[in-house]
Amino acid sequence: MTVDGPRPDPTDHPAPRPVLEHELLHHGKIWDLVSERVDLGESQVVREFLDHPGAVAIIALDQQERVLLLRQYRHPVRHELWEPPAGLLDVEGEPPVRAAARELAEEADLRAGRWDLLTEFFTSPGGSDERIAVYLARDLSPVPEAERFTREDEEAGMVPFWVSLDDAVDAVLTGRLSSPSATVGILAAAAARDRGWMTLREA
Repeated sequence: MTVDGPRPDPTDHPAPRPVLEHELLHHGKIWDLVSERVDLGESQVVREFLDHPGAVAIIALDQQERVLLLRQYRHPVRHELWEPPAGLLDVEGEPPVRAAARELAEEADLRAGRWDLLTEFFTSPGGSDERIAVYLARDLSPVPEAERFTREDEEAGMVPFWVSLDDAVDAVLTGRLSSPSATVGILAAAAARDRGWMTLREA
């Protein structure tokens, strides 16, 4: 089968459609459930989705090319998942890379001397507008003891573990890691490393 005309460019791009109606169905603690009637041109549809503030995730890579993963209980899926440090964009006006630095310090007691943007992705574009920016953090150093954050709730029981980047890739490909931020971040980091880090973007 051949395609007539110019070949399509496989690049996602914004293409908003007119929203005719917007209704708040539920105001949640972190995100809202909303309903919108959207004009698609030839038809109108109603879509319900989670209105999410967005988030960041951090692939912290040490000098031995080990990735930091944190074991955290996730109640909706009833699993303890190994994930990179991550958090919500819930501070108004805070740049995403600054949010990433804050989350790395709060969840892992680490600072990074170098930040790069690895990739960005929508977690579930059919049902949520959540977008996660994944950063690569290197030149790591510990947060001084007196400045460390006191973790609470699920974060209080997080267990840290350093694993080589290659072993982390194997864990993703064999289905032993299923967190989306871990899966996307680890594979993106490995691909970027194999390309001499030439694909990294400014944070």
